[in-house]
Amino acid sequence: MIFDIDGTREAARQRALPQTEELPPAFRRLDDVCAPGYRGRKRGEVVRTRTTVAQAHRYHWLGSFGNRGNGHYREELHKGLAAISRYLRAYQLPSERTLLRLDGQYGTGAVLTDLAGFAFVTRGKEYTTLDHPLVQARLHLPPDQVQRRPESQMMRNLYDCPQVPVGPEGMLCRVVVATHPAGKKKSPIGVTRAGVVYELFFMNLPQQAFTACDVVELYLHRGAFEPLLSDEDQETDPDRWCSHSAWGQECWQVVAQWTWNLRLELGHQLHPDPVRTTEFAPALPPPSPHTAPTSGYAPPHVGVSWKAGRFSGQDFALQPDGTLRCPADQKLIPHEQRREADGSLRIVYGASIRSCRPCPLREQCQWQGSTTKKPRQVSMLLHPLALGSDPILWCDWSRCSHRQACTQLVRHQCVKVEVEPPTEPRRGSYHIGANFYVPEQQKMAPFCSYCKAFR
Repeated sequence: MIFDIDGTREAARQRALPQTEELPPAFRRLDDVCAPGYRGRKRGEVVRTRTTVAQAHRYHWLGSFGNRGNGHYREELHKGLAAISRYLRAYQLPSERTLLRLDGQYGTGAVLTDLAGFAFVTRGKEYTTLDHPLVQARLHLPPDQVQRRPESQMMRNLYDCPQVPVGPEGMLCRVVVATHPAGKKKSPIGVTRAGVVYELFFMNLPQQAFTACDVVELYLHRGAFEPLLSDEDQETDPDRWCSHSAWGQECWQVVAQWTWNLRLELGHQLHPDPVRTTEFAPALPPPSPHTAPTSGYAPPHVGVSWKAGRFSGQDFALQPDGTLRCPADQKLIPHEQRREADGSLRIVYGASIRSCRPCPLREQCQWQGSTTKKPRQVSMLLHPLALGSDPILWCDWSRCSHRQACTQLVRHQCVKVEVEPPTEPRRGSYHIGANFYVPEQQKMAPFCSYCKAFR
């Protein structure tokens, strides 16, 4: 079960107020609700941030937490996680089968430590992770997969890096790096280095269940969350300025989301349609001989020692620049790639003969020791990633049809109200709640007593 956590901002434009000695201090009615915050527009705007939590399959809202300005996203995230936990307990759902899709503002190592106990996927903004040696070494190898969206011509090369520490906290998580060539305009997402745009995705999903392409598609599929927010703005307008106090604005947002959920439930009662199931990712076919695997590659693997007392491929460390470093601190560069029968990719690294001849470790490194006429070579194998044979299925209900069915029913109902002709009213008045008659003299008695006391 997937939950989306995202934040929206609503801006209020304010005019400049005159400030002179003759005038009292300026006071704005929205000071308790809004504060200066980033929205990427002109000056003079104050904003209010609203963090929302939605269930991605039934399109139910689970919570709305607002704050002035840019908000307190860590505090609002904790409230959102508490709302999700209450939802899971109410429906007796295990947290192990829960996945959180978060906005990019949560893509730091410090925030990811707050998600203990939940599976998550988010866009990362900790771009110092690109400089980690594990990531740099993986970027110099062939990509695992190539991803393309049907509505876009952009092609992303995906590099899967498991168990990479993120942030100063060293939060270990799986990192998928997506790269594509930079265009003429600056990319709004990612960081550009040497004409290449790098995007980061952080998650803790296992490689054996979700490929790198599955993870990126799963996150980009949260684009359905944007039409959800658009429909909410049109139907209930939760960002309407209806109060000059924080609790009043918060109450209006809760009422708007409650109305949305109520329409969904009533629509399900009118049209109890079964849940629809679509194939999110098809089952991957078995790898064909001498072709690149569609599932991506497992971590690099080198052979063990082929002779007792000699250096094996494991003694040659992979470097961030894509080369190998031998025990004598010499460089081995890749000079050959060939596809094996099982789909594995073999990368052959070779040293320079000028480095091997005077090497004092030559007897432990090469087959015939000092009499060998060729430099040392090391092969690295990228085996196909072993995955399950079942497809990934997506189950949900329609986002619009049930709400529209409830709205159309209410709009087309006819309520006829008939009022009887008025009769001659008696002198005096009636109490509406208790339905008894109050004489005119008794009705004026408190006012007369007040006049006497004033005299």
